[in-house]
Amino acid sequence: MNDLIKNCETRQFKAVFPSTLNANETLFGGQAMKWMDEVAYITATRFTRQRMFTVNIEDIRFLKAVTLDSIVEVVGRVEKYGAVKLTVKVEVYVEEMYGLKREKAVEGTFIFAALDENRRPRRLSPAQIPV
Repeated sequence: MNDLIKNCETRQFKAVFPSTLNANETLFGGQAMKWMDEVAYITATRFTRQRMFTVNIEDIRFLKAVTLDSIVEVVGRVEKYGAVKLTVKVEVYVEEMYGLKREKAVEGTFIFAALDENRRPRRLSPAQIPV
């Protein structure tokens, strides 16, 4: 199981450009959350190979402002799963585009459930999640 969790870890990199900044010249929180939800969704789908949807987002913590000329890495990892729900932890790291400094900027937990072919909630299939 640990190998499956490790193999489903998802990473995306983004460059922070002026179009993603707010009036304070920092990354829009909503933009960060959009990137996080996308990575969480991909992580959940890779883990289950089922149609997944976001049920809940918990404990979003903005730890550091993200500014222009930064590179952002969004990392999703399966934290736990059950018969119905899957939890993905997402962390956003910011690094200087023209330097070496790297820090965690945002973190949060995303809860997912599976959808059947009619787009209705269903149990996670034990056949698709090896124990």
